[in-house]
Amino acid sequence: MAKQNFSEIKMPPEFERYKKIIKYAAVVLLGVIVVSTTFVTVSTEENAVVLRFGEYQRTLDPGLSFVMPFGIERVYKIPVERQLKLEFGYRTEQAGTRSRYSSRDFKEESLMLTGDLNLAQVEWVVQYRINDPYRFLFKVRNPEKTLEDMSESAMRQIVGDRTVDEVLTIGRQEVAMQVEQLLQEMCIEYENGIKIEQIVLQDVNPPDPVKPSFNGVNEAQQQRERLINEAKAEFNKVIPSAKGEAQEKIQQAEGYAFQRINESKGEVARFNALYQEYVKAPEITKRRMYLETMTKILPKMGNKVILDEKGRNVLPLLQMQNGKGGTK
Repeated sequence: MAKQNFSEIKMPPEFERYKKIIKYAAVVLLGVIVVSTTFVTVSTEENAVVLRFGEYQRTLDPGLSFVMPFGIERVYKIPVERQLKLEFGYRTEQAGTRSRYSSRDFKEESLMLTGDLNLAQVEWVVQYRINDPYRFLFKVRNPEKTLEDMSESAMRQIVGDRTVDEVLTIGRQEVAMQVEQLLQEMCIEYENGIKIEQIVLQDVNPPDPVKPSFNGVNEAQQQRERLINEAKAEFNKVIPSAKGEAQEKIQQAEGYAFQRINESKGEVARFNALYQEYVKAPEITKRRMYLETMTKILPKMGNKVILDEKGRNVLPLLQMQNGKGGTK
């Protein structure tokens, strides 16, 4: 039996049709692969770093951009406009209107030694942005873990320079500002492409075993401050009132003294003027002084009966007055 050549074998028509479909599908698939690996879309809050065979080439801005297909150029998208955060001492398990937090298994990173050799549990948040995608990707290995270690180191350094009372009460804002400044300086030194935006101290508490004693001390201090404030309020209420009354008495005394002095000066001036007139005409001055004195005295007296030296009939006048109401 002669061997049959494969080229002489006649394929059925269905095979030829399937062969064309496979070719078309391969072309379409190749086109899809080319398009999908050639064009890249960068969102508004991102920048994209382009690598060609592992070497940095360029940084893409938001929008639609072209890259070399088939994995020749790889794209790493970095969220440069998004605010990122790191949490210390706790973790957010569920965000939203009813957020749920967990501080379990995070006590070691929040337990710190203060400058007066006391312990405090400090929970804080580091809010940051990536401002240089190239440095973020290539200058530091594992930049987020490095930033976490840097943040913890900076916080321990600043807290270690403060007393426990400062960290827990009046010095919280200053601690946050100094940690932010120190951490930003470290980011610049390490060239990790990160900008620190804010350090937020969440909860600063004494360790659980000593919390009751610490609360007792705080209550005593608050009571002390309350009593001091009440004493100052009473002082501010009484002392100004007493000073006002004293000033009023002084002003009244000064006014009375001024009045008496002026009256005395007036009387002296009147007496001197009267004496000068008396020297000029003694009889007339005596007469005038007598009349002026009587003018002042007579209105203050009751009913008066003035008789002439030559008068003899007094009774009718007295009876008339008695008829009108009696003699007074």
